[in-house]
Amino acid sequence: MLTVLVLLPTAVAALLLCLPRRTPRAVFLGVWLAAAAAELALTAVIWAGYRAGGGMQYEQRVRWIPDAGVSYHVGADGLSLPLMALTCVLFLACAGYTWARRGTRRVREFAALFLFLQTTCLGLFAALDLILFFLFFDLSIVAMYFVIAGWGHRDAARAALTFFLYTFLGSLALLLGFIGLFLAADPHTFDIVELTRENPLAGRAAYGGLVLLAIGVGLAVKTPTVPFHTWLPPAHTEAPAVGSAILAGVLLKMGTYGFLRIAMPVLPGAWREYAQVFVVVGLVSVLYGALVALAQTDFKRMIAYTSVNHMGYIVLAFGAAAATGAGAEEARRLAVTGAVFQMVSHGLLTGALFLLAGVLYDRCRTYEMAAYSGLAGRAPVFAALTGVAAFASLGLPGFSGFIAEFQIFTGSLGSRPVETSLAVLGILLTAGLFLRALQRMLLGPLRLPDAPGAGRPFPDLRAPERVAVVPLLGLGVLLGIAPRFVLDVIEPASRGVMELLAR
Repeated sequence: MLTVLVLLPTAVAALLLCLPRRTPRAVFLGVWLAAAAAELALTAVIWAGYRAGGGMQYEQRVRWIPDAGVSYHVGADGLSLPLMALTCVLFLACAGYTWARRGTRRVREFAALFLFLQTTCLGLFAALDLILFFLFFDLSIVAMYFVIAGWGHRDAARAALTFFLYTFLGSLALLLGFIGLFLAADPHTFDIVELTRENPLAGRAAYGGLVLLAIGVGLAVKTPTVPFHTWLPPAHTEAPAVGSAILAGVLLKMGTYGFLRIAMPVLPGAWREYAQVFVVVGLVSVLYGALVALAQTDFKRMIAYTSVNHMGYIVLAFGAAAATGAGAEEARRLAVTGAVFQMVSHGLLTGALFLLAGVLYDRCRTYEMAAYSGLAGRAPVFAALTGVAAFASLGLPGFSGFIAEFQIFTGSLGSRPVETSLAVLGILLTAGLFLRALQRMLLGPLRLPDAPGAGRPFPDLRAPERVAVVPLLGLGVLLGIAPRFVLDVIEPASRGVMELLAR
């Protein structure tokens, strides 16, 4: 079933490409929407059959390159299953949102590309072989490059090239680290489960440090953390709205998931040795991302920098969990559980924010906050949903972001009180930047930008836009009020990571 979940979108993409170009636009979008809905239904079936605390489930293994120790090995546990569900929810939202984009060019290729991108995301979260992980990691870069370059805004070609070169260079560092693990294992293998069980670099501090450096750099570029974040703002600014939603909501999680799936359990000694480095990198990302976001005048670029801020909380939690002293197992587990919950929360809320930012560009062709005023009176539904998304993103109680950040800070404070206390300032800065943005754009007398087509009234959200955004925010509220449904799946897997890290 897991293989069907991973490969079905690509099969549907191939079917779309076989249809003639003159096929009505509604057919392409309808097939895409149906495939995305089927993927979400399959994920729900897998979730329903998953036994919390039962370890890796739905495993499938097929020999692929046996002489090199490479296999097609996939599975799902409490770390990967929530991210698979997030992926399917976001791709379904993007498919629905595209119905409202009447000006989308080459709809057939656009839908096929997003279906293929969904396969790469699901495949990476399911992968239990390093080369399979690397394959999906690289294919996601290729797919997103074409999304930005083919359907982006004015400077899309340059932003797409920067994105590709930066992240592809990171993937090469990642591959070097994977080869280092392969050579250290006896017998040689790329299988993540076997490498985790074997702990091949135990007692080899220098070798482990070099492998962690290579893997850490590769994943830090994808996350991204400071100072590897510079590709992110232009990529988000120039990408179409649905591209930004997937880039922030899913692709960034590939980096943080890689830390949790590979770096921490396979290299426990090296991770403990250099835990303080990750704490500092996380803290710098939290504060730098928030401060630079505060200085932005472009709404979409501001949201992009808040992603650097939120990913910093996750890296801080991972580092603090490893640095926690003996006897603090509960704090270690709480920090990691909060980090995984933050991945899901950030994906939902930031995905919604980028879709709402796309509404601004669709109406008036600019993201500049100073160009807008008084939108609450003209478009009350847009204003209300933007306000909800902003308050949820800054971690207000009652939303999923509060649950995630509360666990991260509670689990990290005991071992790293100074760094964690400083990181709390990120919440204050985030609150300030979102409140300022809402005040500028939504309140006051009506003002619209002086741009082609801007003279028409600013229409409120269309039905497909509402159908795409409301469920994302609704899930953010649901997980803020009743988080146990997801936490019961995450917690046993987090405990398992902490046990491996303590070896």
